Amino acid sequence: MTAINAPQDRFHAVWIIFFILGLGTLLPWNFFMTATMYFTSRLKDPMAKNNSNVTTERSVLESKFNNVMTLCAMVPLLIFTCLNSFIHQRIPQKLRISGSLAVIFLVFMVTAIMAKVDVEPVPFFTLTMIKIICINSFGAVLQGSLFGLAGILPASYTTPIMSGQGLAGTFAAFSMICALASGSKLQDSAFGYFITACVVILLAITSYFMLPKMEFFQYYMESNRPAPSADEENKMDLLKKENQDEKRPGTDLMEEESSGGTSVFNIFKQIWVMALSVCFIFTVTIGIFPAVTADVVSTVANKTWGTYFIPVSCFLLFNVMDWAGRSLTAVCMWELQRALRRSLIYASCEERWKNKSLFPVESPEAG
Repeated sequence: MTAINAPQDRFHAVWIIFFILGLGTLLPWNFFMTATMYFTSRLKDPMAKNNSNVTTERSVLESKFNNVMTLCAMVPLLIFTCLNSFIHQRIPQKLRISGSLAVIFLVFMVTAIMAKVDVEPVPFFTLTMIKIICINSFGAVLQGSLFGLAGILPASYTTPIMSGQGLAGTFAAFSMICALASGSKLQDSAFGYFITACVVILLAITSYFMLPKMEFFQYYMESNRPAPSADEENKMDLLKKENQDEKRPGTDLMEEESSGGTSVFNIFKQIWVMALSVCFIFTVTIGIFPAVTADVVSTVANKTWGTYFIPVSCFLLFNVMDWAGRSLTAVCMWELQRALRRSLIYASCEERWKNKSLFPVESPEAG
C-alpha cells in the first residue's frame, strides 16, 4: 500500500539529489588521492628545487607520501565507520550530514589557499596528513548517514548513491588530466583543481537542504516514522505483556534498535558473509591502490606519456571500471530478483506435488 499510495518522484529530483550526495561522499578523498603529483612536488628537497643541475633521488617525504596518506585515510575511515553505527542514536541525522559536508568544504578551501602559499616540506606534509584525516573521518560519518537516509526510500534509491560514488573518482581523475593539459604551472593547476572540488561540495550541500522540500521524500519520511515513541512504550508495559504472543516477526529487532540495544550485532549475524566479502575486497584493493600503483613508472621513453601515465592508467582506468561496476548493480539486482522469483515458484510447485495437491500444478512461466 505504501508503494501504491506514494507520490511520484517528479523529474527524478530525489534520485538526482542522492546521486549528487553520493558524488560528494567520495569526491573529497579522490581529489586528494589523484593530486599526488602536486603534493609530492611540494615535498621536494629545497636544494633540488633551486638547482636544476643537481640530480638527487626522491626525498624521504616524497617516497613515504603515498603510504602515509593511505594509512591516514583508511584508519580514520574504519574507526568512524564503526562509530557511526552507535553515534547515530545521539547525534541528529541532519547535523551529521550537513556538518560533515561543511567541514569537508572548509578543508578544501584551506587546501586551495595553500596551493598559492609557499610552505616548507615538513609543515606542508604534516598539514596535508591532518587534512586527510579530517576528510576521511567526516566522510565516513557522511557516507554511513547517507545510506541510512536512503534506507527509508525504495531499494532502487541506493543505486544513485553508489553510481555517484563511482563517478567521484572518474570526475577527479578527469579533472586532474584537464588541469595537466592546461599547460599552466602545477600549483596553479592544483588551485583550480581544488576550487572545482569546492564547487561540487557546495552543490551537494545545496542539494541536501532541498531534499526535505520534495513531496516524494516527505511521504517516505512520514511513512517510516515510528508511531509510538520509546517513552510511550514504557508506559504501556501491561499492554505489551498481554499482547506479547501477538507480536509481529522482527518486533524484537525494532525494539532493540529504538532502545539502543544490540541491533547492530543482530543485523551483522544476518549479513556477515556479504559483509566479510566486501571487507576482504576493499582490504586488497585499497592495500595496493594508490600506495603501490601510483609508484609504477612507465618504460615508454616519452615525456608526454610519462606525465599522463599515472593519471590515465592508474586513476582514470581504475575509477571508470569502479563506476561501471557500481552502476551495473541495478541491472544485476533485477536479474537476481527474477531468478529468485522463479526458484520460489519451482519450490512451491514441488511442494504441492509432494503433498499430492488436488489443484493442478501450473507451469512457473505461466504463473
